[in-house]
Amino acid sequence: MSGTMSTAPVSTPRTEFFQRLKGVCVPLNQLAVRSKDKTADAKEILQLIESLVDIWSTQASQNGGILDDRLADYVFVPLSQLLRDRNQYPMRVIEGIIRLLRELIQHGWKVKMSAALYRQLLILLSFIIGGVPGQARKKDVPEETLIEGFKTLKALITSVGPARLRRSDTPGEDSIPALGHSVTVMIDAITEDVPSLIQLEAVACLRAVFTSATDLSVLAQFLPGTVSGLSKRLSPPLEKQSQKRVIVACLEALQLVLVNVLGDLKVRGLLRQIEATKELQEETNSANDSESTAVELTPSWLKATAAQVNIALSAVLKLRSHESEEVQHALYRLCITLLDECHASLVDCQSILVETALMLQEDEATLSRLETSLQDLASIYPELGDSIKSALYSWVTGLPRMMQSSNEKTKQLAIRSILRGSKLAAAMQMDSSTLDDSLADSLRDSIITLMKASKPPKVIDDLGAVDLSQSTALIKSGNAELATYNPVILDSEGQKTTRNELSSLISQIGSPTLQVKLATSMLNHVLDSDEPTTQIASFWLAFQLLKSTYSQSADLDELFDFSSLGETQLQDQAFQELYDFSTSVLVSHSDSVESPWQLEALALEVTAFSSTRLKLDFRPELIDVLYPVTTFLGSSEPQLRRHAITTLNILASSCGYDSVSDLIVDNADYMLNSVSLRLNTFDISPASTKVLTMMIRLTGPKLVPFLDDTVQAIFAALDNYHGYPIFVESLFSVLSEIVTQGVKSDMLLLPDTTNKPAVNHKKKPHRPQGITGILAKVEKHLSRIEQSKSEADEPFTPHPKQPWGPGKTKKKQKSFLEELEAPSSDDDEESSPVEKKGDSGDKEEEKQTPTYHLLTKILTLTQHYLTSPTPTLRKSLLDLVATVTPALSPSENAFLPLVNLVWPVLITRLHDNEVFVAVAACKALGELCKGAGDFMGSRIKTAWGKNTRD
Repeated sequence: MSGTMSTAPVSTPRTEFFQRLKGVCVPLNQLAVRSKDKTADAKEILQLIESLVDIWSTQASQNGGILDDRLADYVFVPLSQLLRDRNQYPMRVIEGIIRLLRELIQHGWKVKMSAALYRQLLILLSFIIGGVPGQARKKDVPEETLIEGFKTLKALITSVGPARLRRSDTPGEDSIPALGHSVTVMIDAITEDVPSLIQLEAVACLRAVFTSATDLSVLAQFLPGTVSGLSKRLSPPLEKQSQKRVIVACLEALQLVLVNVLGDLKVRGLLRQIEATKELQEETNSANDSESTAVELTPSWLKATAAQVNIALSAVLKLRSHESEEVQHALYRLCITLLDECHASLVDCQSILVETALMLQEDEATLSRLETSLQDLASIYPELGDSIKSALYSWVTGLPRMMQSSNEKTKQLAIRSILRGSKLAAAMQMDSSTLDDSLADSLRDSIITLMKASKPPKVIDDLGAVDLSQSTALIKSGNAELATYNPVILDSEGQKTTRNELSSLISQIGSPTLQVKLATSMLNHVLDSDEPTTQIASFWLAFQLLKSTYSQSADLDELFDFSSLGETQLQDQAFQELYDFSTSVLVSHSDSVESPWQLEALALEVTAFSSTRLKLDFRPELIDVLYPVTTFLGSSEPQLRRHAITTLNILASSCGYDSVSDLIVDNADYMLNSVSLRLNTFDISPASTKVLTMMIRLTGPKLVPFLDDTVQAIFAALDNYHGYPIFVESLFSVLSEIVTQGVKSDMLLLPDTTNKPAVNHKKKPHRPQGITGILAKVEKHLSRIEQSKSEADEPFTPHPKQPWGPGKTKKKQKSFLEELEAPSSDDDEESSPVEKKGDSGDKEEEKQTPTYHLLTKILTLTQHYLTSPTPTLRKSLLDLVATVTPALSPSENAFLPLVNLVWPVLITRLHDNEVFVAVAACKALGELCKGAGDFMGSRIKTAWGKNTRD
């Protein structure tokens, strides 16, 4: 019994695992050997293969220590039988075999795989993926099978030791040819139009080759095809068809390939030979050895390879304009790595690598301190500083040419590159007077190029003509929407990013001292140039540069730098010149001098910016600029109207006003003076009349008494320009506004007269008196008889010795004030009622206010223009009559003569050809009848009878 137990096999995990494998491998091997119908048995074979994969992978995850090469060889026996007839099985069976092979390679054979098996598997996988060379595929390979093939191929390359990836002089053990074919299959998958997952696995396999192999001659043999294939995928037109993750993977693979083959540490011996000697014999030997399959590493090979790599990189580095940040970062790391690791071997590529790294230089905030930057390399290799200067100068001088491109991304990249290069040059203290001198001219020429190339935008006038008659046209100064300017140049939506990049370049380029210097040179171009586009570009550039100098915060070291005081004076002096020019542009607009609207818009922005700097101290400047700014509200350009509103909002906010209305009301005297001066010299524009209308409306009745001279100037202008209907209509719009505000005045007459009851001229109908009335009349008649009898009994009285008249000569010698101060005499008491009535009428006329007299003048003037050929003017004048009548009617002595003046022309408007004019005439007549009452009775009766007869 004991002997039997001693001979029993001991159960171990390895034994149990082997029994599980045996239970699957034996039936699988039987099916592989004895099966006559491969297709019919494929389903059962696939199930057995999947069982093996599950058993092997489960054991590897639980206890992979028991897995070794012998177990892998055991499992491979049935697989080898299946692979002999692989063309007779479906691709799903082949895919399962490939997956099982990867498990065997990773957890079974590992580094103990024989050279023969290694070559067989390389060839097998390469044929499955890429097909047999020279033969057409018998069936299509699914995407999943290709992915599994590349994964297994990668596992095969990484699992074996570097010894398998070396050349061997032993016959039959050299696996490099098979590996070379596998590399070719990988490159084909990368360059062909296949799904991105397959390309990613092919790139991963390629990285595995150049990571696992340590024989430089082997890698050098694979280098040309690898670089060519990767550059083909990374160059147009294939790069546009590739996903960004594929591009990033290819860039990382290219970086790995070049560093592992051409890194300075790898070829340091060749570099020393190049430095030591340049013998012609080396080139001859290299030419002879090029016919062999092995690559002999010589200085000539290094030079030739570097030249070919330079060509490939020239195509690959065009990816710098790619929109993906991941691609740009990968390309940047490629450039930095090659400049560092291949600094000597790829010295011919240094210029294009520096340019690309400058273009893709990341901000300090996003740059990791653990990564090497271009600035770090420039500190290590001084010659890179010269390349940086050269690249920056080339970009600056070529910027106008780049702005001619139709691709906005190209323009943006060029601008961004100059900005990043300038920052790096400033950080490394690379001062260059030549670069500074060319920078200003290049920026100006670039802006001119962009302005000439940009098409005038189709402006949608969402603001419309600013209705200055509405009090809501000028809003509170706190509105943020109308406190921001629309762009003056490059205002199309497609150029928004380019404009932002250009503004960023201008604001961040150089030191404040340099910016002031550049702005001063631009001001000279503004003053000297006669070409509008050049003037606008120089003006905009100077303004942006000076704005940047004011917005930049001073560094801590500048707090102790007293030389900055002189720089501040230069800065203020330059801005004062810019402001003076802006003021002249604004004034020239109000003087009806034509200028490009962009120039005027920039002048408005400069004025607003000056007010934001000076705050309340800017108020004295309003005397010169407020009226010119408001004239832009009547401009025909929608952009200028919006700019004017924005400017007024900024001026109001900066000068401490709650709204633009308060700003204009508080400075109405300055603006009125400006308007009056222009009216007196007949320098009148439609904008000026609109501004005057706006002023009168905003200020209300309190301004009307001071408009006497302005109204006289308007009357003079009407006499001189009565043949221009539109202009006459604009002038009458001012008079109409004066009337509208004047009738709102509570002091049309002095207080002692305004308290009197209104005169009612309406005729009263006859009322029956009754018995009481008859008795009152009889009593009154009897009293008169009694009075006559009493007067007859009185003695005769001679006629008076003094005239009964008012004594005109005597009255003229006294002034109105003297008559008020003199005591009343008996003669005055005995004056006739007619005299008293005349005196009271004169006093009432003298008590009328200037507003009343002004409205009287305007109403008198309307009679001459009611026959105007313009219907809208006739209608507005009739509305004016209807508006002013209720305000003038309380003064009977002044109003009734006016009614007599306007009646003849007013009554004819009832027969006007335009219906709306006749309706307005009816309304005006109705207001006259309300004010004049029975004074209009006979006129209405006559006109009515005439109309009925007609």
